[in-house]
Amino acid sequence: MNKKRGLLSWVLEFAGRKKSYYFGSVTLAILGVATSFIPYLLIADIVKNLLDDNKDSDYYLKMVILMAICWIVRVTLHSISTTLSHIATFNVLGGIREQLCEKLSKIPLGSVLDDNSGAYKNIIVERVDSMETTLAHIIPEFTANILLPLVMFIYIIKLDYRMGLANLISAVIGVAFAAVMMMKSQGEFDKTVKKTKYLNDTAVEYINGIEVIKAFGKTGSSYEKFVNAAREGADCFIDWMRKCIWWQCGSLSFMPATFLGVLPVGLYLINKGSLTPEKFITCIILSAGLITPLVVAFSYMDDISKMNVIFGEATEILERDEMQRPDKLTEKPKGSDIVLSNVKFSYKDKEILHGINMEIKQGEVSAIVGPSGSGKSTIARLIDSLWDVDEGKITYGGVDIRNLPLDYYTSQILYVAQDNYLFDMSIKDNIRLGKKNATDEEVINAAKATVVMILLWDLSMDMKQKWEVQVDIYLAENVKEFVLLEQCLRMHQL
Repeated sequence: MNKKRGLLSWVLEFAGRKKSYYFGSVTLAILGVATSFIPYLLIADIVKNLLDDNKDSDYYLKMVILMAICWIVRVTLHSISTTLSHIATFNVLGGIREQLCEKLSKIPLGSVLDDNSGAYKNIIVERVDSMETTLAHIIPEFTANILLPLVMFIYIIKLDYRMGLANLISAVIGVAFAAVMMMKSQGEFDKTVKKTKYLNDTAVEYINGIEVIKAFGKTGSSYEKFVNAAREGADCFIDWMRKCIWWQCGSLSFMPATFLGVLPVGLYLINKGSLTPEKFITCIILSAGLITPLVVAFSYMDDISKMNVIFGEATEILERDEMQRPDKLTEKPKGSDIVLSNVKFSYKDKEILHGINMEIKQGEVSAIVGPSGSGKSTIARLIDSLWDVDEGKITYGGVDIRNLPLDYYTSQILYVAQDNYLFDMSIKDNIRLGKKNATDEEVINAAKATVVMILLWDLSMDMKQKWEVQVDIYLAENVKEFVLLEQCLRMHQL
């Protein structure tokens, strides 16, 4: 069993040659943390000198200048660090999209068609793009904002371990609230992702089918389905917030409130004489520096959860099984007979075909007849190599189709689906998609091989205009099917 890859492993793979930019970004962020820690020590030293009644103005001026220099260095390091992380992140997003598009060309087409096109568009475009801000900032800034409080806490422990433990009082309460919040939000983000996908699919389905919906007078029921999907998409976010809002507020309120423990414990220790005022003030100043980084760091927790889900969606596609086909033709088929031998096939863990045996001889016309859902389209798709069989085999000219290069086999098989996928282009340009370098004469000859040439006469315009007609505006569904057929004919150069 393969070990599931972690998020960082995928990020570094997608980053490619720019992965070193992330390491550089984190390094600069850490240096920025070290620089930003220095002013706290300088302020503590200033307070100590004030208590000692030091009136040397040159000393205070020098301290202020040093703090200003530290601030400038910190801002410069942060800017360079963020720039490097953004460059690496853009490479990651580009890498994800490139690999997804490449993967979709290698997995069985039937597997691709199992999901709505709106779902793929949502993942490749919107979902991947939504990670940009989080991914660009989370690696350097989350690292820095966790490291800075850690360094300060260690220094406080070194000054007085009791004051260090006092800093943890509010953190423990905040973590308890955060733990309850995470428990209540378990699975909620996955639910919002599913509802958003369903809304996308419903919107695409509604828009693509608006002509048919109007023709059959189903506008009301179809629009109601879309409205319900939108309402459910909004409600799942509202329900999620209602479950977590109070616990989140508690966590954000207590987590940075380090003074809740520091002030009473410090005053108690001073009264007992076991803590000097100088150390107490230093601990107060350092404790104040723990607040902002912690708030920023914990604000990323929700984003990390979202990013895990999005990467999970992308990697689910990337980890799908690819079609295994040879690159070169090693055994040439003898004839064009198609034979199915004990073919079994399962769809979503349910067996659809149970040992099918069939022979389609060259030069004969064969028809597969059966009720809806009996597997007719599945058999056609298996013959066209849109899926691989689970058991048995399909041979073409006596050769198992899995031993034939995919480009060779697809050049021998013509498959026109019942779904009409045409681009918003002219009839001529759609036909030419089958062979990009086809001349106008070849396009016309392809049209003559079907009945599109005859059907075009129904349009009230001259022939030159008819070829330039946009398919989605004028053509009926039956004409679109013939245009698809012509694409296949051009592809096979018939």
